[in-house]
Parts: sequence; structure tokens; C-alpha cells
Amino acid sequence: MSLHDPDSTTDPAADLPRPPRPMLLELEEESPEADPSSADALPDLAPSGAAMQGAARFAVRRGSALGRLARWVLGALFSLVASVTAWNFVTGLFAQNSVLGWVAFALFVAALALVVLLALREWAAYARMARLDGMRKAAEAARAKGDLAAAKAVVAKLVRLYAHRGETAWGRAKLAERQAEVFDADALLALAEVELLTPLDQAALAEVEAAARQVATVTALVPLALADVATALFANLRMIRRLSEIYGGRSGSFGSFRLMRRVFVALLGAGALALTDDLLGSFASGGVLSKLSRRFGEGVVNGALTARVGLAAMELCRPLPFAARAKPGVSATTSRALAGLMGRG
Repeated sequence: MSLHDPDSTTDPAADLPRPPRPMLLELEEESPEADPSSADALPDLAPSGAAMQGAARFAVRRGSALGRLARWVLGALFSLVASVTAWNFVTGLFAQNSVLGWVAFALFVAALALVVLLALREWAAYARMARLDGMRKAAEAARAKGDLAAAKAVVAKLVRLYAHRGETAWGRAKLAERQAEVFDADALLALAEVELLTPLDQAALAEVEAAARQVATVTALVPLALADVATALFANLRMIRRLSEIYGGRSGSFGSFRLMRRVFVALLGAGALALTDDLLGSFASGGVLSKLSRRFGEGVVNGALTARVGLAAMELCRPLPFAARAKPGVSATTSRALAGLMGRG
């Protein structure tokens, strides 16, 4: 029957193809895959402080015994080849032209003298750092035993250490005025800590805040690959070197890197470089971070981790442990460092 037949009473839509019906499968038993709780967790897209994590891994990396032996052998071989080559070069110039020979010999002696001076400076830096470590351990032992004589010896060393520091002049005068009135080891060390180390702690905190601000800014604003890691490593090295100088260590290049390695080893051993909710909450609430881009959130985290590294370095560089003075907190230090740099809630 034609669809155009006027006598037809059949519905024209009856001949149109019908959509397929849904197919239902009945499961005889519940499948474990159907449980939503068994699904894989979503990836965590929160900032993770990758720059500081990378800088920490680079700082604490230590090669195997075979690698250290290979570096020593190659270094000795390079030194021998360089020395023989320089000697042959100088003697060859003497054979060709005595004037040029003497010039080359003078330059060679000057270069050798500079190497010796650099080595002596690094040795002196290690000695100063060991001196601060010894004073801190002696103070801890005197406080634990209540030994007044040992405490007086530590305070005397501390006064000699800062005898030429202008910022400690007022504190040294106050300490000399009140020291005779103290007959307890703990009280004497507390007095020395308050009078001598207060201005140094303030200067050290300013350095920590500056480094945290620099790392956070570069991480948030510079999109170049590995730029944040390089900045974090450089800023932390410079910060640790400045902290050592503030407390009287004045560490050299190798000493600064060694001190940085000690700091990162201590932090990694305590799990302090792992990202936690408490670390995020130290500067801003979750609502504020959710309004920031991931890059700015990464900057906040790297800044907070840099502040934590700086505070740990302060404890290692300080000639006296924190006792009379409250230990600076990561939250307050990070807030002061990043205040005005990023919005706060």
C-alpha cells in the first residue's frame, strides 16, 4: 500500500526505522569492579615544591665508593699531567727565550700560590665551622650537667668570637655587667644567648626571608625549565653561606656546600621536605591556594621550604642552641617573607 494512498488509514510513521532498544545484562554475582571505592585515585595536582625537592636531591647526592675513587684517580692524573705540561712549557720557553721563560715561571709560581691560598682559606673555613660546632656541643653539655665553670668557658669563647662585631657591643656590655650576678649554668648561658645572639638572629631571619621571597618569585614568574631548581639551589647556597658568616663561621665555597648538605640531610631525615597539609597551611589556607594558579602555588610551597631550610641552617650555624630565645617558626617566617608578594586570605 502506497504512503500516498488517500484511502489508507495506516500511520506513515509505522514504516520508519525504530531506534535500537538498550540491552540490559543481568549479573549473577556482584563484580568487584562495580564498587566505586575500588577505582583508582585521581592524580594529586596540588603544588609539590618540585624545585626545592630537586635542589635537595642534588645537594645530598653522594656517589658510590667506586665513583669517589674514580674521581680521586682522575683528579690526581689531571694534576700530574697539568704539572708536567706546565713544567715542560716553562723549560721550553727558557730554552727559546729567557725573558719569556722567566715570565712564564713567575705566572706559574703565582698560580701555585693562589691555589695554596684558596686551600688554606677552605681549611680555615672548616676550622671555623668546627669551632662553632664545638661551642654548641660544649654549651649543651654544660647545661645538661649544670656545670657553671664549663658554662663560663663557653661564654668567654663566645665573647671573644664576637669581640669585633659592632652589633654585639651593647650586648657584650650588658653581659659583662650582669655576669657576676649569675651563679647557675643554665641562667648564664641563657643570658649570653639573649644579649649576644639576639641581633644576629634578627639578621639571620632577614636573610632567610629574602631567600624564601626570591625562590617564590622566580618559581611563580619564570616559566623556564629547571630555572626554579637552579634558583633554589643558588639561593639556598648563598643563604647558608650568609648565615654562617653572620654567626661567625665565614665558610668558604666547599664549606658552604658541605653545610648545605648537612642541612638537607637533617631535613630529609626528619621528613621535613615532604609536602604536608600543615606546610600549606603555614602560609595560606586551602581556599586561598585554590584561587591561585598552580605556578603561584608552587612558588608558595618552594618559599616555605626555603624558609624551613634556612631555619635548620640557623640551628646548625648558631654557637648556642635555642633555649632562652624561642625558635623561629616556619609559619611566621614564611608569612613575613611572602607578605605582599602573594594575596592572603
